Amino acid sequence: MSAPSSPAVQAVFDGYEADKRDGLLRLRALIMETAANLDAPLSEELRWGQPAYLTPRGSTLRLGTPKAGGFALFAHCQTDIISTFASIAPAHYRFDGNRAVLFSDVDEIVEAELEPVVRHALCYHVK
Repeated sequence: MSAPSSPAVQAVFDGYEADKRDGLLRLRALIMETAANLDAPLSEELRWGQPAYLTPRGSTLRLGTPKAGGFALFAHCQTDIISTFASIAPAHYRFDGNRAVLFSDVDEIVEAELEPVVRHALCYHVK
């Protein structure tokens, strides 16, 4: 997996506790792999102090730690990205409304199950 695109993004990852950082980096790898498979140019930057990922025809995904603890994959709350995933996701996934998929442990990340939500976000504005 490639290093974060800037020292500022790297510093944010370095600031997370090891267990949260491991989960967030695994989600980052899934986002980057999905974008590569879509042949979609991906930008990585900070938004609201969190690593954020965006393709030209997509909606922003962010990685961070919610107030309730653990770590999360965030999507823009005014999209249907999280709600669409929630309607098809296996029962073990937890959500913060229409904002995020929540995780307590890195072992909860199942790339094959999460790839659809990442793909949906990265292609959100493609008709």
